[in-house]
Amino acid sequence: MTPEDINASIEKLKDLVNKSQNQEAKSFAEELIENKAIQEDPNSLAKVCSYLGAIYSYLSDCFKAIEYYEKSLHIYEKRGNKGEIANNLGNIGIVYQILSDYPKALEYFSKALKIFEEIGNKNGIARNFGNIGSVKWYLSEYPNALEFYSKALLINEEIGNKGEISGNLVNIGNVFKELSDYQKALEFYGKALLITEEIGHKQFQANALGNIGTVYANLSDYQKALEYFHQTLHINKEIGNKNGIASNLGNIGVIYKKLSDYPKALEYYSKALHINEESRNNDGIATNLGNIGNVYKELSDDSQALEFYSKALQISQVIGRKNTIAKNLGNIGSVYSTKESAYYDTKKAEEYLQKSLLLAEEIGAKDIIKDAYEHIHTLRQNEMRFEESLEYHKKFVSLEKEIQTIEAKKQADNFHLQRKLAEQEIKIAEERGKLLGRESILRNILPDSVTDRLVKGENPIADHFETASVLFMDLVGFTTLASIAPPKQLVFLLDAIFQKADEVVETFGLEKIKTIGDGYLAVANVTTPLKEHQKATALAALQLLETMKDFVVNIPSDLGATEWIKNMNNIEIRIGIHTGEVVAGIIGKNKYTYDLWGDAVNVASRMESNSEAGRIHISEQFAKSIESHQEFSLIPRGEISIKGKGTMNTFWLEKGK
Repeated sequence: MTPEDINASIEKLKDLVNKSQNQEAKSFAEELIENKAIQEDPNSLAKVCSYLGAIYSYLSDCFKAIEYYEKSLHIYEKRGNKGEIANNLGNIGIVYQILSDYPKALEYFSKALKIFEEIGNKNGIARNFGNIGSVKWYLSEYPNALEFYSKALLINEEIGNKGEISGNLVNIGNVFKELSDYQKALEFYGKALLITEEIGHKQFQANALGNIGTVYANLSDYQKALEYFHQTLHINKEIGNKNGIASNLGNIGVIYKKLSDYPKALEYYSKALHINEESRNNDGIATNLGNIGNVYKELSDDSQALEFYSKALQISQVIGRKNTIAKNLGNIGSVYSTKESAYYDTKKAEEYLQKSLLLAEEIGAKDIIKDAYEHIHTLRQNEMRFEESLEYHKKFVSLEKEIQTIEAKKQADNFHLQRKLAEQEIKIAEERGKLLGRESILRNILPDSVTDRLVKGENPIADHFETASVLFMDLVGFTTLASIAPPKQLVFLLDAIFQKADEVVETFGLEKIKTIGDGYLAVANVTTPLKEHQKATALAALQLLETMKDFVVNIPSDLGATEWIKNMNNIEIRIGIHTGEVVAGIIGKNKYTYDLWGDAVNVASRMESNSEAGRIHISEQFAKSIESHQEFSLIPRGEISIKGKGTMNTFWLEKGK
């Protein structure tokens, strides 16, 4: 494979992953990783390993995902690529979060965050703030979750990352949903939805709508929930997001089960299962199988219930999902512990319920623990082991009270959180104001496109442009003017002249770079691409001459007497232009300056200094670039000696006849 073939293959792999074509992506990635050319190219090998990590993560094979992310990580560590090291650390953290290993997840997110902060990558910083917030959310540490989500939101607002802003708003909404503050949750989901509609990001739009549907489900407004889940389903079908489609179908199934419409519930669970089996999403398969088992249990079809619970258990054990394992062990145990069931078996019931209880206690899944206590209590009662039955009943009641206390604490947390949110909003508003202020200042001294890059965290900024047009202008007789004009009036005069020059150059698509004393530097085809930049620069120069010839500056009387003006001639300018390659970039750490360097800049400066009042002096190279345009007249000046360049053939630029 040639380097071009490798790049094309990795782009194809990236496209397959982005389209969630996981099986095809997996096969293609495994072919690539065996290719000798890729094995001999560490950077390409690391990329393929990282994509394989993502694919296995989507397929719920978490341990394989970690294996490949770690391979990618080790390659980048050897190469010292800090950005990719941090990306892989964050990805490993996400897999540990999926595995409910929250200490490990926090460890990796924190490592990634530290590196991103070190290299000043704001996207990475925001992403890992959000990831840490999600871990805190899973741990029910809602004030901490809000704090990290808010930090992520602030940075994403600063860099203008609207897609991530919508994600942060959804996450904040999730905090309030868990605290049963559905009004506040809907408020944040609504804000997120508006942004996703504005930017046209269908996937984020589907996420926001799905969460709104979940709120209505929690409020037992099942028709509203179905409405939103169907909207989400429609969008995911439109964009071909199979995982999203399966998830939506499963959610719709849940609603029909709550409505006791078991045939409809089975229909949607089965559709979701089929899609997850197609894409081999083991996590989704296990969830769907368990849900189907729940429906059959409601229908007292214990044979089918056991079959689906057992299949769900087997898959969840393969992928190591402890919560799902514990849930399905408990479900199987509940069937065996039901005296009216044809499958009533106290020995098997005891075995499954104790395993479920042990695992649920390990991961702190209180709802599963509570269910296990209840079923073991019933089992002991059926066996006439009344003392033990009473003991488990006490445990059940105690845990139920604990859960109620937790719910009460959530309400207290909600009150605390509302205060914290108000404080965060004030802080964010203050920070946003500061950022907007700084950004406004930057936009006054730097080109907009350069300011955008700085705000997004890109620094240093250094660009090479193969062809640009450089225009220098200065005021004739400025030394005399500066010696007789009062300082405030001189500054007012220069400001008025250069503001007028700004209007002219902006009209023709040029960008002012800076002023130096009475000198003015503008450029075309650097900060913004300009197809016919030489023509635009020539037109701007002619307009500058025309504008300044009739330009009158009225100095306000409150700046003092203006008798000195009688001793001054009319303001005249001279201009020099050249075209060629330039280098442009930001210099300075706190006081930024965007500047140009290169031969084209030096020659344009020499054209200006060797020009005459009221004239435009251009190089031969620039003259050739516009000679076909009838708007211009090129008057040969002949050969002149240019400092640092020797003898050059130059021209005067005038309007066409």
